[in-house]
Amino acid sequence: MIYLPKFSKYPVVKVVKLLYNTSITMALAQFVGGSMKKLVTISRQFGSGGRIIGKIVAEKLGVKFYDKEIIEMATEESGLDKSIFEGEELRAKNSFTYGLSSAICLGESISADPMSINDRVFVAQYKVIEKIAETGEGVIVGRCADFVLKDVPGVTNIFIHAERQDRIRRCIEEYGEQPETIEELVKTYDKARENYYNYHTSFKWGDIKNYNLSLNSSYIDYEQAANLIIEYIEKRKY
Repeated sequence: MIYLPKFSKYPVVKVVKLLYNTSITMALAQFVGGSMKKLVTISRQFGSGGRIIGKIVAEKLGVKFYDKEIIEMATEESGLDKSIFEGEELRAKNSFTYGLSSAICLGESISADPMSINDRVFVAQYKVIEKIAETGEGVIVGRCADFVLKDVPGVTNIFIHAERQDRIRRCIEEYGEQPETIEELVKTYDKARENYYNYHTSFKWGDIKNYNLSLNSSYIDYEQAANLIIEYIEKRKY
């Protein structure tokens, strides 16, 4: 498989073609017919409960759950500092400065490497997600996984969203966020996820065409949402 980083619309950010070979395409052949149905990606709005729902789905399917685990794996894979991965998505809250922020944090000049730090971080996680896909199973949260695995047959891509007031309430009750700052926080995280996704892919974050199933978690609880996803996976035709 060949990954071609999306060219930035900002000329100050240099993005070059990265070519690397993986065995994922050949490995997929052995999974045709069923087991790839245990490979799920979860994209989500901030505060929608997507991470929790994804974890329940993984438990019900009996497969591994990948969220921050991808950071650990990508850190080992790339040799980059873990802190670079941990703050990557949120740094995209401003689409213009996103192309510069990582290089500045590392004390590198933009010309020091033909590929920006942002792209190096993305590619490291990209490779990890491909390796997970080679196993034929797992629930992967975020990190543009639906785009990374767009050509993999049998993968189920889910988008979890919720009404704004419910997302705010959950962030306060479940995450312990402060009521006076939570509205701005929800807005910031959603914008960061949108910018990060749109910057690195040819898709648009939240576009229903990118997903097999979109769920509004305001009207059902986490367990019910997970059960609906499991039912969809079991009943989907291909």
